[in-house]
Formats: sequence, structure tokens, C-alpha cells
Amino acid sequence: MPHGTALPARYAVFGHPIAHSLSPTIHRLFGEQCGIALEYVAIDAVPESFADAVHRFLAAAHGANVTLPHKAAAFALADERSAAATRAGSANVLTRRADGRLAAHNTDGAGLVRDLVERQQCALQGRRVLLLGAGGAARGVAWDLLDAGVEELTIANRTADTAAALAGALGVTRARARYWQDLAELGSFDLVVHATSAGVLGQPLQLPGTLVNPQTVGYDLSYGGGAQSFLRWAREAGARAACDGLGMLVEQAADAFALWHGPRPLTDPVYATMRAALA
Repeated sequence: MPHGTALPARYAVFGHPIAHSLSPTIHRLFGEQCGIALEYVAIDAVPESFADAVHRFLAAAHGANVTLPHKAAAFALADERSAAATRAGSANVLTRRADGRLAAHNTDGAGLVRDLVERQQCALQGRRVLLLGAGGAARGVAWDLLDAGVEELTIANRTADTAAALAGALGVTRARARYWQDLAELGSFDLVVHATSAGVLGQPLQLPGTLVNPQTVGYDLSYGGGAQSFLRWAREAGARAACDGLGMLVEQAADAFALWHGPRPLTDPVYATMRAALA
């Protein structure tokens, strides 16, 4: 058992809203696979009560995942931060150390890259990538895309200054910001990653079909209903593949599981189970 206790280890995912979360099921399946007894619950916390709720839970628990809208707050709450969390300025994993200190991690970018390369068969080395959005979701994956060898990362956001700030923070000439209204002039990309909140908020998504060629992969970081508008656009524009973020969710969860328990579970059987459940 983790931390040398005979009691089931306690974990949670914090978000608002959170009832839709698949994380409790994913971690239960990981635990069953690895022979680890654990308790994992979803906790709905409004932003004003997030810090207190996390401290109360982690006073008698080992760790927590964090999702929207709390990832930046989780990063600020921590006593120590991983390199991935530091450069993203956000955290999706909090771990209570033996001395009570909170450690922040961000496994989102690694999860995206693993899903793209291993499950979706989307090579990243030397490729041209468009990242739509420059908020927390985009910041969580931008560095990992560059680390994976992306040749050119173009960032477009409806607020141009935000895109420019992210491109500047990345600090390499391979990353550049472009105005949203210029999308039709940028040509096509090998990969288009949708990281805006438009789909989740039910807002219309209007993108030029010229961003896509027959080899393009379209990838939405969200899953379920929130991804459907982008996925529909990608298919209609002629993309080779249109993928939602379920694989990323499972992969980042596996990385969090490994941080807490040691072994990294096999993700393909859990992905298949969750895909069937969503269908």
C-alpha cells in the first residue's frame, strides 16, 4: 500500500463543475490493474473555497488531481513545484509529502504527447503545429510539444496579447503568435490542437478549412460534448484524423498514478473501457 498504511489510500479530483469527471473511474481501473486499493472521489469546489477544501482533504489524504478552473490556484497553493508545473504556471496534480508540504506537478503536456505519438500515430518531430488558444490549457501543453521536436508552433488566440505572451514565454524562434483573423492566410498544418473553451462553453467555432490538408490531425483537448464542434469541423475540412482528449486524460492520469504509487499502469485497456463508456 502507498505510504506504508493498511488503509485504502485516499485521492480526489477537484473541479467546478466536476460531476462529469471520468477520473474516479479511471483511477479505480488503474488500482484494480495494479492491485492497489484506493479511494478516489470527485469534489466540487467553487474558486473561493478551493484552497480550504484542498487543505482539509489533503490533511488526511495522499494526493489530488485538479481540473478547471483550479489549476493555477493549485500551482500557487503548493510549497514545491515540478519543472513542468513551473513553466506552465499551473498544476493538475497535488501530492502531500511526508512532512506535510504540498508538491505540484503538471502531467497534461506529457499526456498529450504520449497519446498523439503512441495511440494516434501522429509524429511530431519536424512538424508544423497550430495551437488554438493561449490560456491555461494551451500553456499546459505548449512546452511539451516543442520538447517533442515540433519544428514550428504557431499560437493563435482571440486576445492577441495572450498569444504573444505565451510565445514569448516559450522563448524560442520555433514558437510564434499570429492574429486569429489571420488564420485563413497561414496555410495548412500537420497538427491542429484546439485548446480554447469555445466548445465547452457551447460557443460557435468558426475556422477556415485551409488550415487542414489530407495528412492533418485535428485534436481537441476536451472530450465528450465539448469537443464535438471542433471534431466536426476537422472531419468536414478533410483531416486524416479527428481526435478528442480522452486519450490525453487517461495518459495524464497514468502519470499522476505513477507519481503516487510507483508503477505506471497500462493505459490501452483503460482507454478502451472509457471509450466504450462514452459511446
